[in-house]
Amino acid sequence: MQKVSIVVPNWNGEKSLADCLESLRNQTPTPHIILVDNGSTDSSLQLTTDYSPEVEIILLGNNQGFAGGVNFGIKRSLELGVDYIALFNNDAVADKRWLENLTQAMQNSPRSGIVTSKMLSGNGKTIDSTGDFYTIWGLPHPRGRGEKTTPKYDKDSDVFGGSGGASLYRTKMLRQIGLFDEDFFAYYEDVDLSFRAQLAGWKVAYEPKAVVYHQIGGTSGKIKDFTTYQTMKNLPWLLWKNVPRGLLLKILPRFMLAYWGIYLSAIRRGQVLPATKGGLVSFILLPKKLLQRHNIQKNRMVSDDYIKSIIIYDLPPNAHKLRNLRYKWWKLIRSNT
Repeated sequence: MQKVSIVVPNWNGEKSLADCLESLRNQTPTPHIILVDNGSTDSSLQLTTDYSPEVEIILLGNNQGFAGGVNFGIKRSLELGVDYIALFNNDAVADKRWLENLTQAMQNSPRSGIVTSKMLSGNGKTIDSTGDFYTIWGLPHPRGRGEKTTPKYDKDSDVFGGSGGASLYRTKMLRQIGLFDEDFFAYYEDVDLSFRAQLAGWKVAYEPKAVVYHQIGGTSGKIKDFTTYQTMKNLPWLLWKNVPRGLLLKILPRFMLAYWGIYLSAIRRGQVLPATKGGLVSFILLPKKLLQRHNIQKNRMVSDDYIKSIIIYDLPPNAHKLRNLRYKWWKLIRSNT
């Protein structure tokens, strides 16, 4: 029997935590559940008394974000000698066979370092994620997000990345490529880890029978301007650390156009300060990310052609303004030919 732990990061999650833990306690194989509390100030920890000693609690003195929080849980899991580590959002609920289906998929695919779930909205009517993809524009996006729940994504497949909100990670892979980049704090840290896994020769699998119901933005929505700041900070790092040199000339010009478009949109929404601060922090830590890039690319096990084959040669579905701009550009080019 494979040994499995589930790491649940928590920050002021009293409204959803009980349902989350209840859905995890009877999973098979029987997991070791680790709750990492990021300095909560609400009464969420009081709810965990009903699950003691089934749930091991790690108390952090302050909020270290998704990346920092789960890393504590992952390190504890590695100490326990588990084979697989699942990550699970505190605002999500798992189907009763969620973990069983993930572990079975992992055992069936020795080259998969990550197996990700079919994440639906809380009411199950729309899709949150069926894995992440990365585009030629340097923009990641959850596959299927916002689409109505249909059989479209009911076949297992390889994908670019796994959502940190409900994925299973092989400990052998984590020992090889490292844990989550804590500078990301939250947003795209899971895409970054998936990218590093792909570069190191691991696959990312999608298991549609592993179903999760997620209250999207249940945690990040509590902090004003959080998403804007993290997006402006983290998106460039994702590119600089991971995109192979042979693809940079194709992706970088598109990315810069998209990045400045995101910045201008933030200004129009009155979010000048968080957008500017995010961009500045990203720039200040760029030398550190370039050093990380050197180590990642030095140990790369796959070719540029392989990375080309797993990225999407289009804009993300939600990039409406960029799509409109691209359409106008193509129209202009055609009119002059």
